[in-house]
Amino acid sequence: MLLELVNFLVGGLTKASIWEMVAYTLVLTHITMISVTVYLHRHSAHRSVDVHPALGHFFRFWLWVTTSMNTKEWTAVHRKHHAFCETEDDPHSPVVNGLGSILSRGAEYYADAATEETLDRYGRGTPDDWMERNVYERHQQMGILAMFIINVALFGVAGITIWAIQMAWTPIFAAGVINGIGHAFGYRNFECPDAATNISPWGILIAGEELHNNHHTYPNSAKLSVKPWEFDIGWMYIRLFESVGLAKALSTGPVVEQDPNKGQLDMDTVWALLNDRFRVMSRYADEVVKPVVVEAKATQQAVGKSAKGTFRRAKSVLTREELLVSEKDRARIGELVSSSPALKTVYDMRVRLQEIWAKRGGNSEELLASLKQWCADAEASGIRAMRDFAEELKSYTIPPRTATA
Repeated sequence: MLLELVNFLVGGLTKASIWEMVAYTLVLTHITMISVTVYLHRHSAHRSVDVHPALGHFFRFWLWVTTSMNTKEWTAVHRKHHAFCETEDDPHSPVVNGLGSILSRGAEYYADAATEETLDRYGRGTPDDWMERNVYERHQQMGILAMFIINVALFGVAGITIWAIQMAWTPIFAAGVINGIGHAFGYRNFECPDAATNISPWGILIAGEELHNNHHTYPNSAKLSVKPWEFDIGWMYIRLFESVGLAKALSTGPVVEQDPNKGQLDMDTVWALLNDRFRVMSRYADEVVKPVVVEAKATQQAVGKSAKGTFRRAKSVLTREELLVSEKDRARIGELVSSSPALKTVYDMRVRLQEIWAKRGGNSEELLASLKQWCADAEASGIRAMRDFAEELKSYTIPPRTATA
């Protein structure tokens, strides 16, 4: 009897090898991350994808037994994060609270932010059925206790370690890494008005959430990858669920067209450019700022001046979102624009274009007039790259029966 108890404690019911236990842990934590990104994030918080009630309830149950997270709490805190990103009211900003704090106590910030006021204001539209009220909310910790018992039964003492990994996985990777590193280090495809970055172009480990800059730029898009080399495994699962009728993507970002035969600015151009303004500004950085930087640097070198320090990170500094420009980079911008009249022009014109986007809630005719004046000044600038860019803007239009946003 004692020997049987010892054997059970050592190997559990399965007598699994260490590699089988590793595989089990990876599969379960992967399902948890898919549940977070597809259900909590893209479905519940942003409504970018609709999931079948059966699949939605599976996700709710799975999150209950693997994380004890509540749909309404997670959704409300995340929506508040987007509403107040990088401010004192942001529930978990590394810019405000420090990267170390978010990495080490990310889950605590979520818990602290889930106040009644936050839930009432930002938690609308989340499940409120019998199971939610009487099981998932009232007995929030029972799920992870059940997971603990199952793991120990299957793997013996090793099941405790597996359970501990499961419990730490989401707080470390979702609450810590995404909310911390995803606002501190990485690359940016778009200059959205917060510090969000893409941690990696391959969203596998955190189910696509690595593409955080893309998400903050287009929060209502069910697809987080935008570049050809980026991969969002969460989107792969959404497409798989769609193929069997269990999900439907509601949005994948702005829908605009470019008509090569369209040669004038009109209201369709204005709305198309406003909808797609982040990609437009990304193209401005690549197609206008970059070649002018290269030419200015070559000109400096041709007259025997050292351009090594002056032009370091010139493109990224000149195209940085104005709200995120540090005092040091502000000085760099001054140095760059004073070194070249062309650089001053492309920088000033970028700021003007951003100011047009900022007036998107204003009078339509004024927006059109401002855009026409901008294009006229760009064409008269004497900078070929800017002239070509202004000409291409005229080709933007809204596809038939597509609503503006």
